[in-house]
Amino acid sequence: MARFAEVAARLAGVVAVLLGWRPEEFWRATPEELAGVLAALAGDEAAPVDGAVVERLRGMFPDG
Repeated sequence: MARFAEVAARLAGVVAVLLGWRPEEFWRATPEELAGVLAALAGDEAAPVDGAVVERLRGMFPDG
């Protein structure tokens, strides 16, 4: 079984290529956020974001 660090490094590389994310952007994203972005790129229909997620993001990014 692959170790967490190996899988995380591989995934960080994938999002760097696909999304242009820098390492700090990758590590600040939640698994839910990353899954949503990758699902949108794949064309999967994403469920609407609930209010708790919106409020959490507003707290993280108060300037909009």
